[in-house]
Order: sequence, then C-alpha cells, then structure tokens
Amino acid sequence: MMRQILIALISACLLNFSPICRAAYAAGDPEVVDGVAAVVNGDVITFSQVRGLVAPREKLLRAQFNGEELIKKVKEVRQAALQDLIDRQLIIQAFKKENYQIPDHFVEDRMHDIIRTDFGGDRNTFIKTLEAQNFTMGEFKKMETEKMIVQAMRSKNVKLNSIASPAKVDEYYKAHREEFTSKEQVKLRLIMIPSHASDGNAAAQKAMADEIFVERKTLAGPLEKVAFSLAPGKISNIVEFSGNYYILKVEDKHGGDTKKLADARVEIEKKLIQLEAQKLQEKWLASLRSKAYIKTF
Repeated sequence: MMRQILIALISACLLNFSPICRAAYAAGDPEVVDGVAAVVNGDVITFSQVRGLVAPREKLLRAQFNGEELIKKVKEVRQAALQDLIDRQLIIQAFKKENYQIPDHFVEDRMHDIIRTDFGGDRNTFIKTLEAQNFTMGEFKKMETEKMIVQAMRSKNVKLNSIASPAKVDEYYKAHREEFTSKEQVKLRLIMIPSHASDGNAAAQKAMADEIFVERKTLAGPLEKVAFSLAPGKISNIVEFSGNYYILKVEDKHGGDTKKLADARVEIEKKLIQLEAQKLQEKWLASLRSKAYIKTF
C-alpha cells in the first residue's frame, strides 16, 4: 500500500522538475582542490558537489561584487548549498530506510520527457550536452532518481491544509498592508538653485527644470515630504535644503493604492499555505537532523 502511495506521489511530482539546461548541478569553473565537505551518517559530500551546486549563483556574484564582500557572499551561498545537500542526503537515507523504491520505468519516462521537452527529441544532442557537463548517462539518471525521491518524500511528510482560515487571512492582511500597496510615484519637475550662484547663473538654473519620476525614499527627506504632499499641477514654495534652494512641481501622481482584502484574499491564502509548507518541512528536516550523525569540515 505504501509503495503505491509513493508511486502516486512521484507521478504527481514529475512535472515540477527543472530541465538539465536549468539544473543547479551545472558545472562551474574547474577547481583543482577537492575534499570532504560533510559526512552524513557515513555518506560523504564533497566540496566539488557544493561548488557544482552553486556555480550559476557564484557566477552572478562575481559579476556584482568583489573583495571582502564577494568572499562573504560566496561563503554564504556555499554554506546554504552544503545544508541543502545534507538535507537531501538525509531524505534519501530515510527513503532507503523505509525500503521504498523508484520503479525503473519512472526514471526512463523522466529521461524521455527531458529529451523531448528540452532537446526536441534529439537523443544525440542530449548525450553531447551531458558529456560537455562531464556527466555520464548513469550519473544523470542517478541524479534524476534522487530528485524524484526527495520530491516524493517531501510530499509524503509535509501534509498541508489546502485552505487557509479566514481569520488568518484577515490577520495577515492587517499586518502586511504594505505588500498590497502599489508603489507611490510622482512625475516631478525640480529646479535646484545653488546658494552661492550668481544672479545670472541662478536665473539660468531656474530655467532648467528637469522632469523625473521618483518613488518614496528616493529624494532627501524634506524634498520627499514636499513632493508627495503636492497635488498634480501644483508648485511648491522655495525649499531650502543642505545649502541649496529647490522649487518642485508635480506633473502627475500615481500608485499608493492598497488592494482591498477581497481582492487580495486569494494571494494571501497562497502565501499562507506556502509559509505553512516551509514551516512543516523545516520541522520534518529538523527531526531527520536530530537523529543523524552530521559532521561538516
């Protein structure tokens, strides 16, 4: 009976897997150094596995940061990846402990789906892609099998209510109204006159009114207060700030509207169900961790 349940869960989850071209296991820049990153009940997780998992993310980080900040960011994503690998290994071990099995035809069907969906049915292109990423067919099948195991075990152990209670929806809406409020923005003409400008230069400055779009927390506090208090078409008094003088005119204003609870209800229900799923999953994983021998290096 339980095996039938697991098979049903696996069938329901097959469509959720990411194709190989978007897999988190994509190979990153080659690194010579390898070693043991963690031991989970005797199973080893290597540094190369961690690097392989975070390679796409690290590539983005290296384009955005450098120096100490880059080192910090890379360390954070590698630690998160290591924890993900540890949790995955615990889930796979729990699956094996229960003597569950993934029928071979499920894996074969998954392979056919990948080839058809992501490679236009061209098996040769699929195999060449695997080779380019240093995977054998056996390794890729093992990886896909483990994905199925993890997804099926999560579905089995994380039981969700399909409906969030009205009281919880109301409570969430009241506590997070900013999530349902569109960004307030003004179309603004602003003239800045330096306090040290000559009369002629000041006149020239007055003639140059740049039209800009601004949101809250974009302008300095005193200027923001004036800009967002003006009605469209209105011109401010002279505002003195930081040694300069400003005149503002609001051409247009939009945003700042908050969805009604009735319009936000479905969105909130989905969010609450998602949060509950995360909470239940963490509770389940914490239980697996508490019973395991885990050593990180």
